[in-house]
Amino acid sequence: MLSSSPAFGGFSTNDLYASENFYSEVLGLKVEITEMGILLVFTHGNQPIIIYPKENHEPATFTVLNFPVDSIEQVVDELIAKGVVFEQYQDPIQTDNKGIHRSDLPNAPHIAWFRDPAGNILSVMEEK
Repeated sequence: MLSSSPAFGGFSTNDLYASENFYSEVLGLKVEITEMGILLVFTHGNQPIIIYPKENHEPATFTVLNFPVDSIEQVVDELIAKGVVFEQYQDPIQTDNKGIHRSDLPNAPHIAWFRDPAGNILSVMEEK
């Protein structure tokens, strides 16, 4: 029924312009603020993700956006150089000093989590 629908995701922010700067300048993505005051973030394939302002915004407590990458080491280093702080987890998931979780499971990706200016959780992940 919905297999041909160009679905898209969205989440909220408490500061549209801080989000616009972060997604464009730090992450290097194409962004656009619509006439309705919604931030469109374009990832590979040009399907937008919407980020909408919400007065009583509360950051998501789960990952809202994942970025598959070829080299997690390289991307994490580049983002750290731009001021991104990666989450540090100890239990049950453990991350190294850079914030990278290196799974021992055969098909599980290496993954590192960070937050956008509104506190939403994002990740970069490298498939093995």
